[in-house]
Amino acid sequence: MAKIIVDGKEIDVPAEFTLLQACEEAGAEIPRFCYHERLSIAGNCRMCLVEVKGGPPKPVASCAMGVRDLRPGPNGEPPVVFTRSPMVKRAREGVMEFLLINHPLDCPICDQGGECDLQDQAMAYGVDTSRYAENKRAVEDKYIGPLVKTSMNRCIHCTRCIRFTTEVAGVPDLGAIGRGEDMEITTYLEHAMRSELQGNVIDLCPVGALTSKPYAFQARPWELTKTESIDVMDGLGSAIRVDARGREVMRILPRTNDAVNEEWISDKTRFIWDGLRRQRLDRPYLRENGKLRPASWNEAFAAIAMKVKAAKPERIGAIVGDLASVEDSFALKLLMEKLGSANIDGRGDGTALDPKGGRASYLFNATIAGIDDADAILIVGSNPRIEGSVLNARIRKRWRSGPVSIGLIGEAVDLTYPYEYLGAGPATLTDLVNGDHSFTKVLAEAKRPLIILGQGALTRADGAAVQALAAKLALAVGAVKDGWNGFSVLHTAASRVGSLELGLVPGEGGLDARAMAGADALDVLFLLGADEAEVAPGAFVVYQGTHGDNGAHRADVILPGAAYTEKSGTYVNTEGRVQLANRAAFPPGDAREDWAILRALSDVIGQRLPFDSLSQLRQTLYATYPEFADIDSVLVGDPAGLAAVAAAGGAVSEAAFVSAVNDFYLTNPIARASTVMAECSALALGVVRQAAE
Repeated sequence: MAKIIVDGKEIDVPAEFTLLQACEEAGAEIPRFCYHERLSIAGNCRMCLVEVKGGPPKPVASCAMGVRDLRPGPNGEPPVVFTRSPMVKRAREGVMEFLLINHPLDCPICDQGGECDLQDQAMAYGVDTSRYAENKRAVEDKYIGPLVKTSMNRCIHCTRCIRFTTEVAGVPDLGAIGRGEDMEITTYLEHAMRSELQGNVIDLCPVGALTSKPYAFQARPWELTKTESIDVMDGLGSAIRVDARGREVMRILPRTNDAVNEEWISDKTRFIWDGLRRQRLDRPYLRENGKLRPASWNEAFAAIAMKVKAAKPERIGAIVGDLASVEDSFALKLLMEKLGSANIDGRGDGTALDPKGGRASYLFNATIAGIDDADAILIVGSNPRIEGSVLNARIRKRWRSGPVSIGLIGEAVDLTYPYEYLGAGPATLTDLVNGDHSFTKVLAEAKRPLIILGQGALTRADGAAVQALAAKLALAVGAVKDGWNGFSVLHTAASRVGSLELGLVPGEGGLDARAMAGADALDVLFLLGADEAEVAPGAFVVYQGTHGDNGAHRADVILPGAAYTEKSGTYVNTEGRVQLANRAAFPPGDAREDWAILRALSDVIGQRLPFDSLSQLRQTLYATYPEFADIDSVLVGDPAGLAAVAAAGGAVSEAAFVSAVNDFYLTNPIARASTVMAECSALALGVVRQAAE
């Protein structure tokens, strides 16, 4: 630690701190445009100038000078820094005046208005007049894709966007050409940006040069109601803020959560909101003579009750979808128990994971933040770039921070960081277990090896055998030991860990999701948002969901549910973190929360569920599963259970691993209803075809 005096206040700070960080530690406010805590230092804008006593007779850029670079006083006194001296005030006013020379007067029509750093800092540190009468420069706007709108006249060349795409996203689409007044930020060939994280440049831009294209001219920030919530587009549970006006969600922004997503979110998370408005189910439907017709709740419930009462318990089943909350899943489980059916499955994709293997067998045990500590990483049957984009950025961050060996078994894809391609399928994993591959030694010599097992390896027919191999390898190379469990499963569905915690797997003699979807397997099948299940003819299908998607097309009765932004619900992410999503808007029309629909239906069926409100449901849930009551805690699995998983064995096929996600932008009903996601998907597909050709 080093002593430093900031505006008369003496503090101790780490020597590696920049002056900007040290001044903020002392409580001083330092304006900045180019500096960002998660990006490299550029020193472009010069807005963060401070005065150093005994230093050069000019202000110093605090972001680019370290505390260790300061000299003590003549008698060994701590260095002295001033942030509010006359020199600093004049310097900041001069810098602001220069920044505004070419900046257009777009504030009344700029989407950044009301949350613009330039506006705020011009008010706080600028002057009220301008001495420049020359013409402002004009810069042509660039096309960089369907997500980010450019107004390059406003650009102040902070280069935050360039540094983000190059350093964090790992897809260096943006760069600068020209010098001085002729400098421009561009994609060089004006193609669309290709990163799944590109929308984050909108948040990073301190002016209105890069704004959200779908959100353009939709609303002003002061019109919006802001609600903190959790993302369900993948298994990470990124922290988000949902901004709504009236009954409509207008945009989705990231919240800072260093343990999960830091301050980044994927483009699917950010731009999914238009899918919440389109193709919504807003009333019950009943299929008659092969066609769906609008119906009342009573008609829909009566039709379901008639079929359920006529069916034997073993001929009734339920499949839980990828976006279901813990409360909704728990209500469905209680209903199935009352009906006497063991046919329930929360693993719609057919993954081999089972609660019997212990919690450690299906969690990302190393935790997302634990990736920062790993010194060797093996990825098996996964493409984390599209299955968990923010987690992939975390792996890239670890690669940039120091030496780390990364190996991949599966599809040879661009992960935005270099890796050693080990092989395509289970045969390579077997070689690693047997010690017949050089990467086994790399893992064994690592202090904290990390094995990431993806759903592409677990949803196959031999998924259980592949899981056993991965667990055996983890135990063999020392990935499971005191203080570290490197056996980590990457989930692609927000509901999956919660379903496994609830034990939503077939009971004794029960059918799993694939069997239930087979021809004439059941008489009645409940689909709780399960749009990915291809149900064969035969069963009477009751679909509870939000959109007219695959499940609704197959349904005999449709019960309109609430989307994740329209209800309060608990979700458990891939690492076992219990999180709470809050309601930001209300569902359209007659749509209701899924647990409330199941509660009303249970009355008609004659199997009344023991709750009348969400609070009562949660009391019942917490009494049965107390772990769900501890919000933001991480469930910890007992690594001893992995030995039994490893011992299970089984035969593996020779087929190569394939990612569980085919199209990053179209993975769920909300995404498939979004026109923005459809445009992104078409664009990405075109890029893939060009690369193949």
